[in-house]
Order: sequence, then C-alpha cells, then structure tokens
Amino acid sequence: MYEKWMDVLSQTTLFESILFEDLKPMIECIRPKLMRFKKNNYIVIAGDDFDGVGILLEGTATVIKENAAGDRMIMSLLEPGDMFGEMAAFSNSKRWPATVQSQDDCVVIFVPGDKIVGTCENSCYGHKQLILNMLKIISEKALHLNKKVEYLTIKSMRGKISAFLLEQYKKAGKNTFMLTLNRNELADFLNVSRPSMSREMSRMRDEGIIDYYMSSVRIKDMDALKRAIE
Repeated sequence: MYEKWMDVLSQTTLFESILFEDLKPMIECIRPKLMRFKKNNYIVIAGDDFDGVGILLEGTATVIKENAAGDRMIMSLLEPGDMFGEMAAFSNSKRWPATVQSQDDCVVIFVPGDKIVGTCENSCYGHKQLILNMLKIISEKALHLNKKVEYLTIKSMRGKISAFLLEQYKKAGKNTFMLTLNRNELADFLNVSRPSMSREMSRMRDEGIIDYYMSSVRIKDMDALKRAIE
C-alpha cells in the first residue's frame, strides 16, 4: 500500500537513520492512515479532533493560523516529506492547533502518536531511533517557532523582508534563490499587508539592494539587508 512512497518516507526526518530495508516492515507495523486531497481543500482544520502526525507524500500545502479577527498567517509551506502536527501529538488537548490546506493535489499519511513512542508489538528494528527522531523534530520545531517570533518582533517592513531574505540566502547558500511562497503567502507569513510589502520590495530594488523577477530573488547588497534588521 505504501510502496510508491517509500523513497519519500526514507527522506523524512521521522525515519532518519533507519535503514531502507527496515523501513517497510516498520511502516506496515505502524499502519498509518493514507488520505488524498484535491487542490485548495482543507487537510485538517484548527480545532478538529487530532488523529495523528501528518506526513505529506505528494503535493504542497500550507500551515495556516487565524486570529480572533479572522486574519490569516501562514506558518510554513509543506513539501513532500515534511511533517505537521508534531507539536500536538502528545498534548492533552487532542485538537489540531492549526489549519493545513493543500496547494495542489496531495497525498498524506497520518501516524498516531502512540505508534511513534509506544511499545512496538513486533519489536521492529529501529523503533528506538524513531523515538529519538521524534524528540529531535519537536526540538527543531520549537526553534522554528522561535524564529517566527523573531520575524514578528521586527518593527519595520524592510526589516521583516530583509530577515526573511537573509534566512533564504542561508538555506540556499547563494545570493540568487527561488522563493517557495508567492507574494500573498509571503505577506501572510510576515504578517504584513501585500501592497505595503510589494512597495517596500520595489524600493529595495530601486536602491540596488535586491533584484527579483517572479519567484527569483538576487541579493545585491548583503550589508544593507543586515543593517535593516539591526
């Protein structure tokens, strides 16, 4: 049932350091629920019953939070192999903390928390590694949320944009890179208005700090970006 996605699963952080030949029997033992979703459908909705950690196998999706006024904020973009819901897996609330929406047709599996940290009936090789991986994932997610808070604490529009572009530069390892978020999604992620963000990016281009075309961005003045977030 899961053979088609074994390569994706083997690259998922949850199954890191588990040999490929040991992965298939482990997946069969865990028996995750596999579901398909059409483009722009809700995969999970904040407040619904939590039914297991999600792993995206095909497509892309966004994790969205809404405040009391109904304003949306994109927390992250999910690609094949990415997980969601790990922070809620062992909480007492048993409710999804955020909404996840498909950006195109998606395939997702849901792994119950007790299958990750519980005792394995079949004594699958590598189950201890599975638990260690889960602890690592939760720690890294906490660090990611801390980074998100850093974006929100930056007061200026230019500072927020500069911090985000510097982070993308570090991930890409080069001055030119592709953004995985479109303009609306980036504005939601930075918690700013799209028109204001677009105007500021245009000013930064006119000043020779950056250049961009569609989703491609090139940093031309690294020092100016760093000064903007000081």
